[in-house]
Amino acid sequence: MATPRSVAFYTLGCKLNYSETSSIGRLFEEAGYTELSFNDGADIYVINTCSVTDFADRKCRQIVRRALRFNPQAKVIVVGCYAQLKPDEIADIPGVDLVLGAAEKFRILDFVEELSKAPGKGMVKAGEVSEAKNFVDAFSFGDRTRSFLKVQDGCDYKCTFCTIPMARGRSRSDTVEQVVSNACKIAELGVKEIVLTGVNIGDFGNGTEVIEGVRPKKEALFIDLIQALDEVEGIERFRISSIEPNLCTNEIIEFVAGSQRFVPHFHMPLQSGNNKQLRQMRRRYQRELYADRVAHIKKVMPHCCIGVDVIVGFPGETEEDFLESYRFLNELDISYLHVFTYSERPNTPAAEMDGIVPMQERRRRNQMLNILSDKKRRYFYEQHLGEKREVLFEQSKSESSMSGFTDNYIRVDLPLETGILNEIATVALEKIDEEGLMQARLAPTYSHQ
Repeated sequence: MATPRSVAFYTLGCKLNYSETSSIGRLFEEAGYTELSFNDGADIYVINTCSVTDFADRKCRQIVRRALRFNPQAKVIVVGCYAQLKPDEIADIPGVDLVLGAAEKFRILDFVEELSKAPGKGMVKAGEVSEAKNFVDAFSFGDRTRSFLKVQDGCDYKCTFCTIPMARGRSRSDTVEQVVSNACKIAELGVKEIVLTGVNIGDFGNGTEVIEGVRPKKEALFIDLIQALDEVEGIERFRISSIEPNLCTNEIIEFVAGSQRFVPHFHMPLQSGNNKQLRQMRRRYQRELYADRVAHIKKVMPHCCIGVDVIVGFPGETEEDFLESYRFLNELDISYLHVFTYSERPNTPAAEMDGIVPMQERRRRNQMLNILSDKKRRYFYEQHLGEKREVLFEQSKSESSMSGFTDNYIRVDLPLETGILNEIATVALEKIDEEGLMQARLAPTYSHQ
């Protein structure tokens, strides 16, 4: 077989996956491969998977079939969380040649030569997740406007609905020094915004790797990391992707409030506004703590955007329980919701719990909370009408338009002006249209110095 020289990627799931796909792509580039778009019939396809929901599992199968339509002779490699959790199942998917687990995916090039030896059934190179002990740094690059920078991996929490600890292993972190070094590299590439990513980034410092036989004098905390990053020249904005409410301390909140580079935007998973469900989920807080965090954020940053993850239809969630969660969310001063319909995941305690909520009811509750989210977002947008705020613009999917977010995560779409792509421009927020989108115009002087 001729040595394959082109590769294409497809990423499912979270921002952390995007950072890792980009880093895997650089490994191929350094080895002399040409990266093609997915539709261009590459020699090798790498699919980075998620396994948070059943939909992600089905999506993986669809992507494999798509890749082989573009090049029936292509070699298909599947990595990521789904690959770690169900390697043999993936290996049986027609067209899959290689499955790499959590400890193996960053050694992907070591296995490429073996691809020709795997006729019919895919090879599995997925060891125990406990073998994924070391932190491997990663960041995305390609979209010049924004980069996802991995600072932490794995999770020591034991939430009853979650497979991530089984897919990614124990919590482990980069060092402050290495994260800062990567941020400086990203700045040199012309990127203006960095989004900090990980499985549980508030747990940063746990499992920090020994470098050259020397352990850091003390385990740095997340507050130490963001204080160091705030000094990095060339990056206009840092955004925290998601942080657990019990780890989002007042010290972190107050630092962001006074920071020059960290934007006023927090995304905190709640999962349920009912303490009964929070206990069953084994979350490490009650809703009262969550309400206190929201109140403190709004006290020191009234303009701050707060996003919330919520799960509906968790086992044992009665209609009364759901309505209690709904009322709690309705009363919170939050900006939007990410609503997830609970899906059973094998080998999790929740999958064995009584009180299964019918799927039709789960979907109804999902719809109710999505309607509430639209109302919350509109109200948040209304609070900022008439203001001038800075937006980091990028090319939209439409060739004639550009889009971006304010520092506090209000989306703005405008006619394309190529001179301000990947630049921060000041806009006037004027009105909200019938679809709930913010209408804005460029302020007369938009350049950010």
